[in-house]
Amino acid sequence: MKILIRGAGDLATGIAAELWERGHQILMTDVVIPLTVRREVAFSRAVYEEHAVVEGMEAVLAENFEEAETIMATRKIAVMVDEKAEVRKEYLPDVLVDGIMAKKNLGTRISDAPLVIGIGPGFTAAGDCHFVIETQRGEHLGEVIREGSAIPNTGIPGNIGGYTVERLLKASADGIMHPVARIGDVVKKGQIVARCGDEPVYARLHGIVRGMLQEGVPVKKGLKIGDVDARIEEKLCYTISDKARKIGNGVAEAIDLVYKTK
Repeated sequence: MKILIRGAGDLATGIAAELWERGHQILMTDVVIPLTVRREVAFSRAVYEEHAVVEGMEAVLAENFEEAETIMATRKIAVMVDEKAEVRKEYLPDVLVDGIMAKKNLGTRISDAPLVIGIGPGFTAAGDCHFVIETQRGEHLGEVIREGSAIPNTGIPGNIGGYTVERLLKASADGIMHPVARIGDVVKKGQIVARCGDEPVYARLHGIVRGMLQEGVPVKKGLKIGDVDARIEEKLCYTISDKARKIGNGVAEAIDLVYKTK
């Protein structure tokens, strides 16, 4: 089955992984400068590195749809820079998944594909898409919503290792991003982990750097640029999160609801 996923960040990558493992053909689209913090587990990395491997699955950057077709024919995932997913008009996907995670709909319509699935807040099932998948951590994570919307964004990050807002790294000023610590580094509370322009960014807890924006990205003060995990398990830096996997399972369930009943 032909799947088009808008967005190629870490959650969208979890969705792609679950669907690719089920044998589907995957094409993903993203913006010119992706701002994915958990880069090591995101196919958006292919935009600036030309290819990305996550848990043994390879994604390759395609300059056009013809290249994307060639890539997908080899059982790889194709990634295109296509902010509005215009490629859908050539690809004609069976399923379009909006995994941009913008907390609002950036242009996806229920008419974009035979089955359109919105991920998280900002979508209305039976309105601008057929189904919505819940993204809020808890008992409803990954649930298929047939009418209505996902739980609104609380603005508070999920609790990981006993920490919420403390684990986030945010830009200290407008400017160009310069990582000091790398993904996988263990850092101490108060340690400089990045610079935004000339302003340092300090770790707010002792832990392992699980995510960090790439060098040279222009950032605005307050933008999330990284995260630190107090659990200090290196494998977690390179493993798709349980949250992303559960959301991916929800997408697979939604697809089965439509296509397995036909």
